[in-house]
Amino acid sequence: MGLEKAKSLLEVTEGNTFLDLIAKQVESMKSEFKVKNLKFMLMNSFATSKDTLEALSKYSDLGTGDDLEFVQNKAPKVTAADFTPASWPAEPSHEWCPPGHGDLYPAMLGSGTLDKLLKNGFKYMFVSNSDNLGATMDLKILTHFARSGAPFMMEVAARTDADKKGGHLAKSNDTGGLLLRESAQCPEADEKAFQDVSKYKYFNTNNLWVDLEALKATFDKNGGAVPLPVMTNEKTVDPRDKKSTKVLQLETAMGAAIQCFDGASALVIPRSRFAPVKTTNDLFALRSDAYVLTKDFRITLAEKRNGIPPDVKLDGMYKFTDAMDKMIPDGPPSLIDCKKIVVEGEVKFAKGVVIKGTVTIKNTSGSCKEVAAGTYEDKTVEL
Repeated sequence: MGLEKAKSLLEVTEGNTFLDLIAKQVESMKSEFKVKNLKFMLMNSFATSKDTLEALSKYSDLGTGDDLEFVQNKAPKVTAADFTPASWPAEPSHEWCPPGHGDLYPAMLGSGTLDKLLKNGFKYMFVSNSDNLGATMDLKILTHFARSGAPFMMEVAARTDADKKGGHLAKSNDTGGLLLRESAQCPEADEKAFQDVSKYKYFNTNNLWVDLEALKATFDKNGGAVPLPVMTNEKTVDPRDKKSTKVLQLETAMGAAIQCFDGASALVIPRSRFAPVKTTNDLFALRSDAYVLTKDFRITLAEKRNGIPPDVKLDGMYKFTDAMDKMIPDGPPSLIDCKKIVVEGEVKFAKGVVIKGTVTIKNTSGSCKEVAAGTYEDKTVEL
């Protein structure tokens, strides 16, 4: 998304950033469950720690410093051509990257966070991405997890076409246990089958429940490691410069830990607990009326959507958030009744645009064109 700050600092709705809404969710949960010591922590990267701690400083009840965050490790980007560490003198910080959210586990161990939580009596941990505002610490799910005795539980949801490229739940042919299969692990020849939502019906929401004592035991069993599969992610050393050196980032996924715990389980959840932002397509939809802000500060699909998000396909020129913001200076169009919207070429949406059904908007003129206010339904619009 071409971000130069933490994604969690992007504005989502009503002047709130992701972090604002998360902080308000925690306050709401403390009030609802009548517990003052509900622990909240961030796993920050070396690039996001300063900005996020500063943004959260106005929420004094959350804690500060090591009580509020631990910082994940960083790894060198590897030059794709010869597998040497990447060099980028123009901005040396671009030579490093976070090693994926699977670093959650070694970062917790190495920072002392895991031992500190166990010492203070914490047994269960709920983990979710900061860009998923549908995920909160649900007491009913916690009760189910605790009673099940499972060491690890993944929340999964039914796949739709909008999710077909994401990691899906599968069973190991070797052990019969559950595992997570990511697109980066899929051979090109198998890509069509990977994206078949009727074959692989559930995807990983990255809402995870972990028994901390079981996590500690897994570290002890594996010599201080959680043996996650390593994936390669092809990038450029400067994310905003596609002509810069091609690199590989070595990453792990935290959901992949489901294969590391005997007896790990999965729980099918409603779509209301999943509203993530991975691309500007997601952010475009999330800012629209297809999603609503609940009283406890969750972002969920509007009831009228019946659990299915609008399918948004923006032109590649809108891959970065600053470009997308210029396209919707007065906010995104209404998508409450939109099945799919495709934008091809440079456009700007006027205030009062309503999209219904499947709509494609095309501009091949080479200059920016305005999508005038009005309702567009099941049609292709040539500007």
